[in-house]
Order: sequence, then C-alpha cells, then structure tokens
Amino acid sequence: MKTCIKNIRELVGIVPAGVRRKQGVEMNETGTLRDAFLLMEDGRIAAFGKMEDMPAADEYIDAEGGMVLPSFCDSHTHIVYAGSRDGEFLDKINGLTYEQIAARGGGILNSSDLLHRTSEDELYEQSMERVREMVAKGTGALEIKSGYGLNPEDEMKMLRVIRRIKKNTPALVKSTFLGAHAVGRGYTHEEYVRSVCEEMIPRVAAEGLADFVDVFCDEGFFTVEDTDLILEAGAKYGLRSKIHANELAVSGGVQVGVKHHALSVDHLERTTDDEIACLRGSDTMPTMLPGSSFFLGLPYGRAKDYIHAGLGVALASDYNPGSSPSGDMRFVWALACIQMRLTPVQAFNALTLNAACAMGVSDEVGSITAGKRANLILTRPLQSLTMIPYQYQTPWIQRHFVAGIQY
Repeated sequence: MKTCIKNIRELVGIVPAGVRRKQGVEMNETGTLRDAFLLMEDGRIAAFGKMEDMPAADEYIDAEGGMVLPSFCDSHTHIVYAGSRDGEFLDKINGLTYEQIAARGGGILNSSDLLHRTSEDELYEQSMERVREMVAKGTGALEIKSGYGLNPEDEMKMLRVIRRIKKNTPALVKSTFLGAHAVGRGYTHEEYVRSVCEEMIPRVAAEGLADFVDVFCDEGFFTVEDTDLILEAGAKYGLRSKIHANELAVSGGVQVGVKHHALSVDHLERTTDDEIACLRGSDTMPTMLPGSSFFLGLPYGRAKDYIHAGLGVALASDYNPGSSPSGDMRFVWALACIQMRLTPVQAFNALTLNAACAMGVSDEVGSITAGKRANLILTRPLQSLTMIPYQYQTPWIQRHFVAGIQY
C-alpha cells in the first residue's frame, strides 16, 4: 500500500544515499525541500519531491503545513531497569555526589539489587512502558544496554528482555552487553573482569543476545587495562565495541576505544585536546549526553570544539534511573542548543544521522533518503526548525510514523 503525505511545508534532513554521517562544516547544513510530498510504501520511504510532482497513492495524509523530519535515533540508553532511584534524587538535592552515592552502595549497585528481585516478565513490562514513552516523543531507533545485572544470570535476563523488546516494537532496536558497568556484589575487581571475559561474553555470543560490547571506563569503575581485556574478548566473539568514557574524569577511554575501532565513545563530559586529536581520522563517533550533565550538574561536552576540529558529534539521552531519567530527545536538542551552544541544525544532525551512525544503522534510518525506513515525524505547523528546541515544552508532534506505521 502506498501512503502519501502531502502539503508538507518543509522536508528536513534530506541526505543522499550512501552518506552515513556528517562531520565538521557538514554539521552546519541539512537538505530541505519546501512545498513537498513524501511517499511511503512497505514501511519505507519510496519517494519524495515537490507537490507539483506528487504521484498517485492509495492513501493521502494532509500535513496541513507541518514539517516532516526523520525520527530521532537514541544511541545510548539504559531503559531496562527495575523500579526507580528517587531516593538518590533526594540525596543529590542534599549535596551528595554521584561518586559518594556509589561508594556507599547506591547508584548502579542499587539498580542491580532491584533488578535481581524483579521477575523477567515484570522487567519487560516496565521497560516496554519506557519504549512506548520514547516512541511517543519521536524516537524511532534506540540502543539499549544491559549492565544492571552484574552477574551472569541477571545480565542474561536483561538481554533476553531487550530481545523481547526488539520483537514487540516497530522501532529499530540494538542491544549492548554492558556487564562491565560496575563490579557485581560478591566479586573482587579481578574476579569480576575475568567473569565478564570468560563467562558472560561467551554466553552472550552463544545465545546471540547482543550487537555490541561496552565498558564503563572511568574513575572508580574500570581501568584502561580492564577495558582492553574486555574489548578483546568481545572482538573474539564478533561484538563491536562501544565505550563509556570521561564522565567522571579524563580516563583514557577515548584512546582505548579508538584503538579497538569502537563504534562510539560516549559521555565525554570531561575532555582535553588529546581526545579530539585521537578521534580525528577514526571511524569512532563522539557521543555526548547532555541529559546527564543537566541532571548531575556535570560539565557539558565540548561539542563545538569537536566540530571545529572537523569531527562529527552524536547526541543521546542516556535514559537511566540514576543520572538521566528521561528519554525526551527534544529536551536533549534544547540542552544542546542552550548549554552546548550548538545551532539547531548542528544538534538536529547529531540527533538523527550521526546518532544512527553511533549505533551502526545510518544505512537504515536517520535521514530522509529513498529506501530507508519510514521513521518520520510530522510536526504541527511551525515557522522554522528552530521552533522545536526553542519552544521545548510546547506540543509539536502531529503524527509519528515508525516503519510507516502511525504510532
């Protein structure tokens, strides 16, 4: 069945086939077309063009002067978790730092304890509610990490939940094994790294439960040496690397990520010119998470410096119970403009095509390109793209299509 969206005020995010990311000055531009149509067929973008060239279709949707954009791609989330950590929210208000909360058994270990006590079915139901929330807010592709299990059985439980989510949402979902999120209870540091490498990764691979392997390479968590071992173990089983790096300190995580050809290095709240130099010429996508900076009071990433150095950047929500309890990518867009001083177009590219690249799916989603999935946001009438992050709480989505299905 052919469905045509007509009377589109402006198509935004048009990218030629084969372009998988934007870097440097390319971040300042996005393809647009005014007074346009877009044709969807079999869940994909079949064609688009000027209204005067609109083809016949089985169904027409009148955009009524709204804009059409590619759906958001969220390349870094932790949405499979149990319960909440609202008590720690009060601890932060009362002056405790992220590190202090973690040192007294809170933080990631708190989520691990809650998850251990939660059935797999209940964990799935809680997590699917978050997926539905994210899709309703315009996200059409997302990466989901494990990392609150912290022992072989509970990590597998998380990854099985992610597999169920993949099957039961029209959104494109990628799965990441993050066993190395913290040291699980009852292990020494060395024992836990050995378990991740020799027990968990082989099981994950044997059951086909993950696309990527990730490590929290940061102060107080896993060292560069630990990360090297874990990424090497993942590579033996065909798991490409992603890295948590430089959230709490300049950790060396960017450098070890580039060494292992990581798909992305994420967080980057703390960075030096050495990290920027290391990333130049690599295929690794720097990914920044302004929601964490907002919620924890951390520095915001130096996105403009990366762009001025000829690099691209991606933006993601980091949706998790402890440091970024929101999957609203429009709010991420607003933070990128207000706090990181990215232009609306630079941030848009970081939330769409570059975010798709950071999860290895920019050949499928992230732009208006014939043949890609019809993951599309139809906005209410807006006078410009800038209005979306500017009026960041005003309702703006008229319809959201995920693989051509109205959500």
